[in-house]
Amino acid sequence: MNKLNPSIKHHLVIAILISLWLFVFAFVIKPFDDGTINFRAWFLISFGFSVMAFLCYGLLAFIQKSFYKRIGKWNISLEITAIFLFYVLYLIGVFAFYKSPILNGGYDFSEFFSIIFIKVALILTPVIILARRYLIKLIPKERDVLIFKGENRLDILKINKADLVCISNAQNYIEIFYIENNKLHSKLIRSSLKKVLDDFGFLVQIHRSHLINPSHFKSWRNSNTIILTQIELPVSKNYKDVLLAL
Repeated sequence: MNKLNPSIKHHLVIAILISLWLFVFAFVIKPFDDGTINFRAWFLISFGFSVMAFLCYGLLAFIQKSFYKRIGKWNISLEITAIFLFYVLYLIGVFAFYKSPILNGGYDFSEFFSIIFIKVALILTPVIILARRYLIKLIPKERDVLIFKGENRLDILKINKADLVCISNAQNYIEIFYIENNKLHSKLIRSSLKKVLDDFGFLVQIHRSHLINPSHFKSWRNSNTIILTQIELPVSKNYKDVLLAL
């Protein structure tokens, strides 16, 4: 899995589902009942283990979001690490609850791990994996938005990438041509073609004074001119090979 849904809200919903599933499973199935645990004790075990699962997964949601924002990527190794971290937090939490005066459990750590915790982990792992995979589908699809900023703080233009047609040099300014309501518009911003080309690598230079969005290339008018959406531009001989390769 090479994506992560960083939404805290979405992961807290998963935390609630995990805790409810764990409570029902533990209270109804009683996976480690030895016949000596009464109703009150089973309720406390089920409730405590489910609440601890919610708290630990909620903590994981904040940790992974912070890490994801820092590195800007996600992969299967990080996904496995995140699930492993949840289990480390959960093991510490539920063992502390188990040994607390509320339950006063008799198993030591190794017995608790092998007799109780492994069973809990086995029933939780498929739920966690499936839930986290489902969260990927809930990631909102963002439209590609380009932000052009000039030297003046108020000199700014935000447009969708698909609407940008071309950018031309205009002395100390650049003129940005874009489609809005099916009409060609333009705006002058104090900047340079070099800076724009550095900022937006998908643009193609066809002339020392012109950059184009290749998705708006239509056809050649002649050997020195191309037709874009609602505009024509000259092509320099030095950049012709780049266009021919599109």
